[in-house]
Amino acid sequence: MRRFPVEFADLLTPKGQALLAGRHPAAGALANPRCRFLSLDGLIDRRQALAAALLLEKAMLPHLRLLEAPIPPETIWGQTRNYAETLPKTMRQRTTHLDNPRSAGFRTAKEIGLIGMLRSDSYRAFAAMLAGRPLKAKYGLQAIAYGAGDYAGPHTDHHPEEPDAAHGYLDVHVSFVTPGVRDQFLVYAKTGHFTEMVQATKSGLVTAYRLPFWHYTTPLRAKAGREETARRWLLLGTFLFKDQGAR
Repeated sequence: MRRFPVEFADLLTPKGQALLAGRHPAAGALANPRCRFLSLDGLIDRRQALAAALLLEKAMLPHLRLLEAPIPPETIWGQTRNYAETLPKTMRQRTTHLDNPRSAGFRTAKEIGLIGMLRSDSYRAFAAMLAGRPLKAKYGLQAIAYGAGDYAGPHTDHHPEEPDAAHGYLDVHVSFVTPGVRDQFLVYAKTGHFTEMVQATKSGLVTAYRLPFWHYTTPLRAKAGREETARRWLLLGTFLFKDQGAR
């Protein structure tokens, strides 16, 4: 693969096409208030998913910046009462936002067709089908790469100070994984406990989140001797709901 396809739909398997057409069991599932998360395998062609990972490695890796937020020491030594720990969001990953036409990352993403695919009608329609509710036309895009040992600590992705997102919003993640990856897991809360876990490193995996809710991503583990090339690429679309009343 030298360029991403013009339409996101061109990456989809028959199962993925069925979801896009509303004929898949997951279509509209996130409209159910009890459903906050979907993990869907088999929607994207495996060969194209691998080719996409290699294209991202070649073209986009130089444009990523390190995003690192370690555990602050004061979370321990500033504590004054037993069992009163408070942990802010911690993480380590590499990323670039794909919304600034003046950035080098945006220009490269446009050259390889990534921007066009993620702005295609079928990508937005795919997200709307997962959401099961109308989405606003404008949405954010980001590329993230998890290397060996990279992770995201427990967090909710709640934005109470932003009116358009305060009552909930949709994140759609598409994962493309290089051959050196061993595993990485997404853990999320159900009924108040971190009881749910899914494997996040199936190449072409689609995950969709009706945020906010508690979740975290475990450190990515590489296969022996492949630490330098093991990477999970995550293409992230953030969508706001047209109807902001319901959570």
